[in-house]
Amino acid sequence: MRLTLHTDYALRTLIYLGIHTDRLTSIHEIAQAYGISENHLVKIIHRLGRGGFVETLRGRRGGLRLGRPEEEIRIGDVVRYTEEDLGLVTCMQPPVEGTRPCLLVGGCSLRGVLDEALDSFMGVLDSYTLAQAITAHERRFLDAPPPPAA
Repeated sequence: MRLTLHTDYALRTLIYLGIHTDRLTSIHEIAQAYGISENHLVKIIHRLGRGGFVETLRGRRGGLRLGRPEEEIRIGDVVRYTEEDLGLVTCMQPPVEGTRPCLLVGGCSLRGVLDEALDSFMGVLDSYTLAQAITAHERRFLDAPPPPAA
């Protein structure tokens, strides 16, 4: 199982915001901290905002902050929200027009094994909050003062 870059950046963004709950941050600041594209981050922030994970404030004194306390944000919820498809194999994904379904659909024991594995994976992610993902290590690297305004 591999999560998309979109989910990776979403989780990194939430960790950054979780460290900086005392102030508003900017997309530029987060992108600079992680060395990622601001354009890509804009799309991720927009999606996280629609999901209630991030609150965006517009205007001259605007910025970003968590949409709810880090103790209330489950890692599994973020992954489910940001991943478009958690199907491990084709038969677990939504059907695509023009493709033939698997010959074994309806009686395949492998699908049951993979469903169980995915449930376990998500169960572990559900057992952790964003607050638990923010350790002294993350704080040491990400708790620097914001860069000067351009």
